[in-house]
Amino acid sequence: MTDTPNIDDALFPGIDGNRLLSPPIAAHPPRILILYGSLRTRSFSRLAAEEAARILVRLGAEVRFFNPSGLPLVDDGVDATHPKVRELRNLASWSEGMVWSSPERHGAMTGLMKTQIDWIPLSEGAVRPTQGKTLAVMQVSGGSQSFNAVNQMRVLGRWMRMLTIPNQSSIPKAFQEFDAEGRMRPSPLYDRIVDVMEELMKFTLLTRDRADYLVDRYSERKESADALINRVNLSAAT
Repeated sequence: MTDTPNIDDALFPGIDGNRLLSPPIAAHPPRILILYGSLRTRSFSRLAAEEAARILVRLGAEVRFFNPSGLPLVDDGVDATHPKVRELRNLASWSEGMVWSSPERHGAMTGLMKTQIDWIPLSEGAVRPTQGKTLAVMQVSGGSQSFNAVNQMRVLGRWMRMLTIPNQSSIPKAFQEFDAEGRMRPSPLYDRIVDVMEELMKFTLLTRDRADYLVDRYSERKESADALINRVNLSAAT
């Protein structure tokens, strides 16, 4: 069962246990970026995200928010030099994990949430701003329990090559769960956010120092090797 003639042995060294299990361990606090999907003054997706941030800080994370106000639509006559786009991309590059918190609107995440994700490229030069980073997804709903938005965000997280944690948060009838000061009332729904943030921190600490190795792919090593050979051959020919 080891007959694999289609594999280039030089690009397939097997699993490096040292890189996977014993990488150099960073000492700085895990860097978590939080995105939310509503600009309302009393935005429940933002309030839920703020509760998540408090928990993350207590767990030892460094947390930053991106305020999406003023972020243009993709392909609406602006490019990556726009200040809000550059701010978002810089934060994505800075982060080691993310939390995406969106309202469910018409059975889906909001357009604002999708716009933020769409502005983060799969690659920017030689850098992939999201690949190998952890992700936790959350949603709030005005009505009964639903998982449409978190399910969509999971698909996007996979497409962005992120490590989306198994747990998630969905808050039904969110208007009932927050007090006048915008703090979430004690409930199993709040406890679920605590669970999700604990899990996010654990996964981030487990993976951030080995993320590059975890997402290193044979097909991409092969593609890079082929490109190098072509460049060398082209230079030799000229």
